[in-house]
Amino acid sequence: MRFRHRAAAGFATLLLPLAGLVGLASPAQAATSATATYAKTQDWGSGFEGKWTVTNSGTTTISSWTIEWDFPSGTSVTSAWDADVTSSGTHWTARNKSYNGTLAPGASVSFGFNGAGSGSPGNCKLNGGSCDGGGTVPGDNPPSAPGTPTASNITDTSVKLTWSAATDDKGVKNYDVLRDGRTVATVTTASYTDTGLTAGTDYSYSVQARDTAGQTGPVSGSVAVRTTGGGTNPPPTGDKIKLGYFTEWGIYGRNYNVKNIVTSGSASKITHINYAFGNVTGGKCAIGDSYADYDKAFTADQSVSGVADTWDQPLRGNFNQLRQLKAKYPHIKVLWSFGGWTWSGGFADAAKNPTAFAQSCYDLVYDPRWAGVFDGIDIDWEYPNACGLTCDTSGAAAIKNVASALRAKFGSKALVTAAVSADGTSGGKVDAADYGGAAQYLDWYNVMTYDFFGAWDAQGPTAPHSPLTSYSGIPKAGYTTADAIAKYKAKGVPASKLLVGIGFYGRGWTGVTQATPGGTATGPAAGTYEQGIEDYKVLRTTCPATGTIAGTAYAKCGSNWWSYDTPATVGTKMSWAKTQGLGGAFFWEFSGDTSNGELVSAINSGLS
Repeated sequence: MRFRHRAAAGFATLLLPLAGLVGLASPAQAATSATATYAKTQDWGSGFEGKWTVTNSGTTTISSWTIEWDFPSGTSVTSAWDADVTSSGTHWTARNKSYNGTLAPGASVSFGFNGAGSGSPGNCKLNGGSCDGGGTVPGDNPPSAPGTPTASNITDTSVKLTWSAATDDKGVKNYDVLRDGRTVATVTTASYTDTGLTAGTDYSYSVQARDTAGQTGPVSGSVAVRTTGGGTNPPPTGDKIKLGYFTEWGIYGRNYNVKNIVTSGSASKITHINYAFGNVTGGKCAIGDSYADYDKAFTADQSVSGVADTWDQPLRGNFNQLRQLKAKYPHIKVLWSFGGWTWSGGFADAAKNPTAFAQSCYDLVYDPRWAGVFDGIDIDWEYPNACGLTCDTSGAAAIKNVASALRAKFGSKALVTAAVSADGTSGGKVDAADYGGAAQYLDWYNVMTYDFFGAWDAQGPTAPHSPLTSYSGIPKAGYTTADAIAKYKAKGVPASKLLVGIGFYGRGWTGVTQATPGGTATGPAAGTYEQGIEDYKVLRTTCPATGTIAGTAYAKCGSNWWSYDTPATVGTKMSWAKTQGLGGAFFWEFSGDTSNGELVSAINSGLS
């Protein structure tokens, strides 16, 4: 199941109009005692938000400032605030407003702008001199990432943290200590003791260095700490994988946040999360929705930590919420899933140069801005050497080549997995690619054992969308969970590397008169977000199950006919998975479950 709609990701505020063209005054003074640094604070694909910061690092007051820089052709400022911005071709100039030109020693001032294009500034000048008073453009280098903190002297309410120092070309000034992604202290030495903590509670700590010009470097790796005493959040029992998909767009119309994984009781019953989706474009892994991923500010009631995000914290969005979740539940591992139904077309270019693709994915998954959030990568290619939204002709070996390159780059300790077709027919999608050869490089396959049948066949026949086994009258032989798993085993994939898939939704038709499967229809039944599909949490009360076939429930209510999994049928499928020796189960996706996590509980108890 891969939804075909996506939420809009571009959010920006246009505060003040672009200033009109004015004559340029002579530079006020050389910038030997001041620096100017640039940061891109938001990026929504077609545009971005930038910020310049001027810092008086000298001993005398600055009375005015002018920053000049060049943008590459195609990149421009569209609006600005707290500065008058003008241009001549690709050369841009920003001058202070009447209220923010004076800077005392040690003081800083920032102005922002919205831009079009994707370029970065170059050839920066501040008041006629270099933006760092030296040769670096557009500012001096930020400090390196400090070493991952080491925790010691852990008590019910405190912990001591130490880390190896960061380096900087002009000197490190201090360090920010981040607890669960938020700054809790700023210190000048490479150690800190955090106090006032809660007993028996999980925390995540990282640090970030700041140089003498006020620039911050990348965040260090994170260390998980659990204070002594108090209660516990035990990991799920058993050794089976229990993985759920969290969709980046679920925070919009569905209003499903990472915190809901906690409040539903599901966090203690799962082992892994796939974050869906990153984009695949131009042969590289790319951000899917930057606003949802790392920029959206969550309020206190929406946040895992119960603390509201602030405008200036290093990381916000879903990534910070996942970091907080992992701090509270250290047993949970998070993978970033790339592709999906909508973005699988990009894998054709990725397959042309798997090594370059793997490098781009590694750089993005382990970007220092969200260090410690992800434990690996999942590839959701729909479908190698076969047709999905588009048809791929990369060849049977492409999936093996991509998997090999990813494993080589990510190493043996990272998780590298793939979501794969459940087409158990002869000569179908599974037969089209070398899944057997690729399996040696992957930790497991998420076999998408759902969406076998649905109202894309508008007139029916009605059929369960996730049959466990075949049955008399099934519309197409080979479209069952059992057939798919048998197909992968026959290709040499170990059973322990196969996860059975559960959909937390139903598929349905309308205009149906026959209560049992096999009836005719007039089209898809109405759904909240998409025709022919509805969440389990809705169907369980609006159209309760009236029967079971091939291990899946179905329901007839009025002229509508639906099929979906219930806690009982999930239990049946989990028992079957254990008899097959499978590695566990996964589900698409969290927001379809009830507020108390009925289906997650059924998966957990069924596999334990």
